[in-house]
Amino acid sequence: MLAGLAAAVVVALVQQGDHVSTVAPRASASNVPVTIYVHVLGAVHTPGLYQLNDGARVMDAVAAAGGLTDAADETAINLARFVSDGEQVRVPTEGETEEQDGTDAQGRVNLNTATSEELEALPRIGPSLAARIIAWREENGGFRSVDDLRNVSGIGEKTFASLKDLVTI
Repeated sequence: MLAGLAAAVVVALVQQGDHVSTVAPRASASNVPVTIYVHVLGAVHTPGLYQLNDGARVMDAVAAAGGLTDAADETAINLARFVSDGEQVRVPTEGETEEQDGTDAQGRVNLNTATSEELEALPRIGPSLAARIIAWREENGGFRSVDDLRNVSGIGEKTFASLKDLVTI
């Protein structure tokens, strides 16, 4: 990471004989950070809408909102998860019933604990596809990432795109 940071500041030193010159970085689309907006609420000090850089994690969103309150249930959220533009991150308080019936604090369905009925409540999921999701989960020891859904027979790109923000692991 430090090497990448140094490379961004000074792209190269070119030595020509006794002369050393600095080569300035060229502006490119990859150098421009993408801004996303995340709504943080619940057990944080300053709930609200926050502007973050693309690639931010839940921990960054929570930090922008002033951090967790003493009442926050840190075990109910995944601080390492990446956030996406337009997402709402809700931090529950201790004692709130989270992960009951296969959903998390943001209302997403947990692929590793959801029942067939909970899966069927998702768009494009009927009884047979819900059964294949559960079978895949049992045969493979659970989902390790949301992308694993692509390995379930009957889930193509359109179905995956409609589900990816509604499910978690």
